Amino acid sequence: MNYFQKLSMTLLLFVTSLVYADSTDEFKDVQIKTIHVENGIYMLMGKGGNIGLSVGEDGVFMIDDQFAPLTSKIKTAIKEISKKDIKFVLNTHWHFDHTGGNENLGREGVIIVSHDNVRKRMSKDNFIKAFNKNVPASSKIALPVITFNDSMTFHLNNEEIEVIHQKNAHTDGDSIIFFKTSNVIHTGDVFFNGFYPFIDESSNGSINGVIKSASYIISRADIDTKIIPGHGKLSNKKGLIKYRDTLVLLRDRMKKLIQNEKSLDEIIAMKPNSDIDKMWGGGFLSPEKFLKILYSVVKKDMK
Repeated sequence: MNYFQKLSMTLLLFVTSLVYADSTDEFKDVQIKTIHVENGIYMLMGKGGNIGLSVGEDGVFMIDDQFAPLTSKIKTAIKEISKKDIKFVLNTHWHFDHTGGNENLGREGVIIVSHDNVRKRMSKDNFIKAFNKNVPASSKIALPVITFNDSMTFHLNNEEIEVIHQKNAHTDGDSIIFFKTSNVIHTGDVFFNGFYPFIDESSNGSINGVIKSASYIISRADIDTKIIPGHGKLSNKKGLIKYRDTLVLLRDRMKKLIQNEKSLDEIIAMKPNSDIDKMWGGGFLSPEKFLKILYSVVKKDMK
């Protein structure tokens, strides 16, 4: 059993964030669900981060690409809504459930785009503290070939697509994508809809940064805006406000416990978020695992 297969077994339920696997069997039963969002904007759900698409006369603009063994299924789903080629794939951040298909698409000539920090992280070995896992560098063909610093804009399919970097949120390389013509936003993993989010401290992630990013997206959304989260069902401004406000509550509770010099073991025993566990505790992060992550990132932000 190789490294990726061992990791897949260890994090079997971690299907919507950081699963690293190369076994085809792991994905044989995965089905790609296509959701029409607005105009030529679509959302694809499979295993891993939600994919966003803009389709039209100029071709296919793609946001994230899940896992390598799913590329064929994803392409089949895309062909059902557009006969055009995939021109660009934009990675919202470096995690493998969002970039696993890069190598396959790169070999086909698709132009891979990301924030500068995504290419930097994918170019080297990484360590994810929360799961005590080493992640090897990506192959050259999987690396983004166009990177940006603060923002960039695509003009495709009669759509103005604005991409803006979010500093130190889920990671240090997050991008938020605004389909300005169609009033649709893809948040990447700044927004986990319906369960506890993962904040990657090892990639300079910050709960304060996630809250700040969510607030920024909210400021640019209106009652009609449709929001594609990094994981979970299609949402809207109201859903993102609820998510942001819950994160503020969770952060402030943990901050108070740390200020009162409670140890991590004491906090786990207290189950301080039992009310939220009922709402968000059924996802890939157990309440206890999330508490450990929350304790670490809040403590770091307090320094």
